[in-house]
Amino acid sequence: MEFGKYLRSERERLLASDPRFSVRQLAQRVGVEPAYLSKVERGVTAPPSEATIRALAHELDQDPDMLLALAGKVSAELQAIIRKRPELFAELLRSLKDLPDHAILRVVREVRDGDW
Repeated sequence: MEFGKYLRSERERLLASDPRFSVRQLAQRVGVEPAYLSKVERGVTAPPSEATIRALAHELDQDPDMLLALAGKVSAELQAIIRKRPELFAELLRSLKDLPDHAILRVVREVRDGDW
């Protein structure tokens, strides 16, 4: 799904039960102009900066990395991690790309909980 469409659908879902999620009010809370946010939602303009996407994720109770990925971006934190060992992370990601979610979760748990 496109970033703007996803953002709009989540905002409108929340707006149905909370008027604080109008374009105007959400834009104010994340520090952008309502017209700009509207253009982002409609795909008229490119997704905003990482900081704005993180603020939107916080307001919409979404995972920031997921929103960044939808926007075609990678967080500065993940970029720094990848830069330390780019060949290894590229190989890892290519190896994982076709695996089902449950297999990837198993790898994550093993790495996280493993006794190295």
